[in-house]
Amino acid sequence: MQILGIPFLLVCLVWGHSGALGGKVNKHKPWIETSYHGVITENMNTVLLDPPLVALDKDAPVPYAGEICAFKIYGQDAPFEAVVLNRTSGEGVVRVSSPVDCESQKEYTFIIQAYDCGAGPNGADWKKSHKAVVHIQVDDVNEFCPVFREPLYKASVTEGKIYDSILQVEAWDQDCSPQYSQICNYEIVTAGTPFAIDRNGNIRNTERLSYDKQQSYKIMVTAFDCGQKRAKEDVAVHIDVKPVCKPGWQGWNKRVDYEPGTGSRQLFPKMHLETCGGPLSGVKAMVELQTNHIGKGCDRETYSEKSLQKLCGAASGSTDLLPAPSSSSNWTASLLTDSGRDSDLIYRFDGRQAANVPDHVVPQNLTDQVTIATWMKHGPSPGLRAEKETLLCNSDKTEMNRHHYSLYVHNCHLVFLLRRDFTQVDTFRPAEFHWKLEQICDKEWHYYVINVEFPAVTLFVDGVTYEPYLVTDDWPIHTAKIDTQLTVGACWQGGEIGTPRFTQYFRGSLSGLTIRPGRIETQKVISCLQACKEGLDINSLESLAKDIKFHFNPAQSVLVVEGEDLDSINTAMTKVSYINSRQFPTPGLRRLHITTTVQCFGEDTCLSIPDIKSVVMVLPPSEPRITITGSNRLVRPASDLRGPLGVAPFKELHITSTVMKADSIGGSRRPGVMEVMHNLDYCDVLVIGEELNPERESLEIHHSALLGKHLDATNSTSGISIYGVDSMAHYEQALRQVRYRNWRPATLSERRLRLTCSELNGRYTSNELNLEVSVLHHSAPVEHVNHMAVQPQYMRPVHHPLMMHTLNTHMSEAAPPAATVVIVVCIAALVVIVVIGVYRIHATHQEGSREDEDGAKDTEEDWDNSALNITVNPMENVGGQAYDEEVTEQVHEEEKEEEEEQQNSDEDGGEKKEREVKEKMGKPEWDSCSITY
Repeated sequence: MQILGIPFLLVCLVWGHSGALGGKVNKHKPWIETSYHGVITENMNTVLLDPPLVALDKDAPVPYAGEICAFKIYGQDAPFEAVVLNRTSGEGVVRVSSPVDCESQKEYTFIIQAYDCGAGPNGADWKKSHKAVVHIQVDDVNEFCPVFREPLYKASVTEGKIYDSILQVEAWDQDCSPQYSQICNYEIVTAGTPFAIDRNGNIRNTERLSYDKQQSYKIMVTAFDCGQKRAKEDVAVHIDVKPVCKPGWQGWNKRVDYEPGTGSRQLFPKMHLETCGGPLSGVKAMVELQTNHIGKGCDRETYSEKSLQKLCGAASGSTDLLPAPSSSSNWTASLLTDSGRDSDLIYRFDGRQAANVPDHVVPQNLTDQVTIATWMKHGPSPGLRAEKETLLCNSDKTEMNRHHYSLYVHNCHLVFLLRRDFTQVDTFRPAEFHWKLEQICDKEWHYYVINVEFPAVTLFVDGVTYEPYLVTDDWPIHTAKIDTQLTVGACWQGGEIGTPRFTQYFRGSLSGLTIRPGRIETQKVISCLQACKEGLDINSLESLAKDIKFHFNPAQSVLVVEGEDLDSINTAMTKVSYINSRQFPTPGLRRLHITTTVQCFGEDTCLSIPDIKSVVMVLPPSEPRITITGSNRLVRPASDLRGPLGVAPFKELHITSTVMKADSIGGSRRPGVMEVMHNLDYCDVLVIGEELNPERESLEIHHSALLGKHLDATNSTSGISIYGVDSMAHYEQALRQVRYRNWRPATLSERRLRLTCSELNGRYTSNELNLEVSVLHHSAPVEHVNHMAVQPQYMRPVHHPLMMHTLNTHMSEAAPPAATVVIVVCIAALVVIVVIGVYRIHATHQEGSREDEDGAKDTEEDWDNSALNITVNPMENVGGQAYDEEVTEQVHEEEKEEEEEQQNSDEDGGEKKEREVKEKMGKPEWDSCSITY
């Protein structure tokens, strides 16, 4: 209570005086409890006190003195106030004077006192109670959502294990009370996951995880506080599954693409061996390139057998017993062919086919030295008791059944039989040579070469030497006048039976079967003939560690790498490469197989490393387009065709080859044409129509044109074939030297030739260049009013500038009378005729002696002067005779120069000279002296 103003003070003094007179009215002070405990919910106004706020006064029911007028609170910044609800009963209430927040302050403590109303209405003589302590607790309201402490949770597990707890997620709540600030529950929102979570946030897997099935999981988790309020945002949990540490190679690709012409290509640039930390004493890795399905065991050159032998430097004189069927080699037409890619000629024998080689093909005299070579693919023979399977057999054609020499397979043994005649030897000598090898029946391609240096016989299989394990002797064969028959794929039985037939059929595949008497093949040539053009390689050998050991097999299809240090092994394996040296390799898959052995200290093997299976994909090469260009028609005088060298039909020949290449321009790949250089293996010049008649014509090439080149040639009445692996430039030079002669050209109307060239035994062929050779027949002279209009054939007009100048000089003067002009011209003509007559006699004498001297040297450009038909009018052409002689001399001189250039192989110059002569003959220019006035 507050006492206001002096009047009030005076009233109190009067009341006190009267009280003193009548006794004290306000004798007692109010009474309240000594302590209170209150609770208020945040965001509410009234505090619930225990006990309730009630003040008592013993002066009651005396008005004013027994009434409670106020409650006063003492405390620093207490946001409360006490209000009297009933003065008589003394009830009051505590309420907030400003909002309370549990999160800011959970409890408040302050002092409260009660005041009575004093002795009268003016509040005089008021009394206050003792001080009571009030303790108020602020109750919480669930106003905040749970929040996770991390925006993202990550963990990793190893496959195949069950975890009690993979990781723990944690959320919190800003509410102040335990009821609302505590997180009572967590829940995985993502359905269908092999994980569970408990009320403490621990995540565990409910099943064993597999790295191969799934490498990682992403799940969403939410949280609830104890008031069941859900988190405002769920949290993501990433769990990676790690594979169980399995020893093995890692970081390798299952497929490696190889583009032709790129050289060596690394196979495993990022590969390394995982050993799970175990101590090692050594590692041995074997890389195997499997190419059995490519060609004859690997990617080899697929040129013809003759071309390959020429390329590898083999001795000449071999006979191809299994050539491609043609008009000259038709005995293989009935055999089954199994030609795969690259035009690789393969003959397949199923036990029912064989072929007799014609007698004119069979080598007649086998000496003490002979070489037999073949590619063979053979498997085990069917049946319990295998019969002989003959590759090659020379036996009696009739009457008897003697085998003079043969090559056959029996029970996976390779046997070579060679029976000598009594004329060569008359003692018991070696006759059968046996080899027992796994290659004979492994159903894979192998190259077999038998070198005979009687009595020694050596077998080469894929370039490796094998001596016979068994040699049996026999008596020589008695001489008999019986013809023999050479057979491929079986043996001919012509005697001792009713009907001659084949027997001992071969079952397998053969290719390139050749026989060469009188020479044996060298190891170098054998290795070249069977060499693979693809294989394994190691880049940067100098960078390998010193403790690394490696070795290849002869075909470079198997590489073994050994070392003690794991890092050195890893480095070595990253350098293993594939290489294919063919310009046009066989496209397709090549399989890779890697086997690894790991040794630990004191143990033979301690870790099992799984094998690796990968593939190399050789992409298809850009196919070349071989183009032959040249003249399509050759017209020459009969004298050229009769000449000692004839004519060169393909003198203007050019051979080019182009491929389509994709060029990167401006970020885009556009196809373009690019000229390439590569080899050819044959060019055929075929006669179209009637075959050549050897009595009057020939098509040939001189041996000197092939010198210094890997080329050879064969010719017949059907044409000429140039073969051998050599450059296009060398083929051009050789074809330009092909000569056609016809010493009876009068019977020739036309001769048509067709030229084609090939690369890789017909895999890529050129266009056909058709050429027609014909004789230039002479036409009869045509009568004209002015005989100067008749130009002699093959003659080139010659300018006479001096005469032109003189004539122009006279024309520039004043025109003389017509009679004077005629007289002068006639006199001049007579003088010129006399001079020309003397000159022609002299020139004719010199020309006759020159023709006698140089007649043997006249070649392709020797013109037939006898065919010239020249008509001269001495009154109209005073220079005609000189013109005739001058042109004839000039033509002869140019022909001699051109012949010398031809002999010096300067063909371009010869062509240019020939064209100049033709141009000069074909465009006559009239002399000024022939102008008629």
